Amino acid sequence: MKIPSMVRSLTALQLNRRGIPLFANSTTLLDSPSRPFSTALPESQELIEFMEYMEKLKNYEKTGVPKGAGTDSGEGFDLGRMRRLLHNLGNPQSKFKAVHIAGTKGKGSTAAFLSSILRAEGYSVGCYTSPHIQTIRERITLGTTGAPVSAKTLSSHFDKIKEALDMAVKLEKGHLSQFEVLTAVAFSLFAEERVHFAVIEAGLGGSRDATNVISSSDLAASIITNIGEEHLAALGGSLESIAVAKSGIIKEGRPLVLGGPFLPHIEHIIRDKALFMRSPVISASDPGNRSVLKGFSRSCETPRQLCDILLLIEKDLEVFIELFDVQLRLLGSHQLQNAATATCTALCLRDQGWKLSDASIRNGLECAYLLGRSQFLTSKEVEMLGLPGATILLDGAHTKESAQALMNMIKVAFPEASLVLVVAMANDKDHLGFARVLLSAGCLEAVCFTEIDIAGDRSRTTSSSLLKDSWIQACTEMGCDFLDCKTAKYEFVEDQHSQFEGKMGCQSVLFAEGSLMDSIRLGNEIFSARSGTQRGIVVVTGSLHIVSAVLGSLEG
Repeated sequence: MKIPSMVRSLTALQLNRRGIPLFANSTTLLDSPSRPFSTALPESQELIEFMEYMEKLKNYEKTGVPKGAGTDSGEGFDLGRMRRLLHNLGNPQSKFKAVHIAGTKGKGSTAAFLSSILRAEGYSVGCYTSPHIQTIRERITLGTTGAPVSAKTLSSHFDKIKEALDMAVKLEKGHLSQFEVLTAVAFSLFAEERVHFAVIEAGLGGSRDATNVISSSDLAASIITNIGEEHLAALGGSLESIAVAKSGIIKEGRPLVLGGPFLPHIEHIIRDKALFMRSPVISASDPGNRSVLKGFSRSCETPRQLCDILLLIEKDLEVFIELFDVQLRLLGSHQLQNAATATCTALCLRDQGWKLSDASIRNGLECAYLLGRSQFLTSKEVEMLGLPGATILLDGAHTKESAQALMNMIKVAFPEASLVLVVAMANDKDHLGFARVLLSAGCLEAVCFTEIDIAGDRSRTTSSSLLKDSWIQACTEMGCDFLDCKTAKYEFVEDQHSQFEGKMGCQSVLFAEGSLMDSIRLGNEIFSARSGTQRGIVVVTGSLHIVSAVLGSLEG
């Protein structure tokens, strides 16, 4: 890969005195995962008291989850304090029908698909997910629009229940966490707004998660999307223990929807729990179900994928659906699987007597959208970044499974595209496994390593140098050639790369370190110097927090 001469004009990538990328340190990034409870955004002035209150509570997203926290053991989270907190609030979780979602990946997307389906039918829906991208209000959506709860509504409700929250915090002697309190606030809002359904995403695992306080009588269905290795230490150290933890959301006699596909012995663990709980199982991956990705449409700025979703749950009871040429905004075969899982759940609810037409299911699937999941910036947005004509893809992938899903989507939608990656990650992720997957794609020209705050703190941030070391190790193991430029002065990079090609006679992946914005600029400069129409894609990935930093800059 020859670094174009015009790249020489770029200045050195800059960090501020604290080592934080200047771009990511912008004051436009307030009230995001980088600064989750900041009070500086104009829309958040009404939430000052609420956010200051939350900031005083334990935040495991900032510090990392303790070992064994999600297991049924002495180390596990204590659901007793969550039940006592909800009791102080009048047990709001018993005042709506809930769909509870657990799984390693795909929970948020499945929740988005299902919530959109229910809203398309006209139901009032409360949806609770995590984490957020730009504002904590994203975690709670209400009503028939799917918009984040308004600052006014959240502030007003907090004022109503603050006394009960204070009592609970005092009773639990400071052990209540931000996630527990926010979960309780969401449930209380859903009850006050009298939603028809609450679609609830588990935060960690299932059995000991703060959301796992829904009784069988109030549960419409449980969903387990898939099982992977993320949060191994917190969930017992093995895939089997993770499966046990996530199957903890299964309730007596209530249907379980499986996404999948699962390893046979992992699915056996989940089905055994369902059998013990006398819960009927519906699987989106059963042989009778078929979901087909037919192609991608790039006729407008928002790409869509064309799919067929054909599901047969109960032939005799006519619980089936055939949807052809569904246009999904959420891209990739993994999102098609999430759409099928949500559709299975909709059929399950229809079987329970809830009205859900095929048209509403189609409309809901096609309208569902999430920030930071295979999100291409619009031409207006890239111009706001000062990079007109660039193709920039944001994706919060941070595991080897999600990295593979990201690469699969790009290969199908843009088979000829070259990539420059801009990567930042938390320190509790599998950096080496993530690197191996992305290097195996074979279409990388450069990888730029940067740093971002994780949940408003540096304690979980991986330094760009350590992140680069993991990629160098992956290159060595895989026999890949790379050029570690060590500096972002591109005349030096070009000289070094020319010498490298002269000795080795081969192509290599460029590694660089620097601020977030300059890393994105580097990718754009590499592609913009070329002739022809295929300029390549700059992919910003490794964490939802780096996605937040880019989107937060656009708010300015």
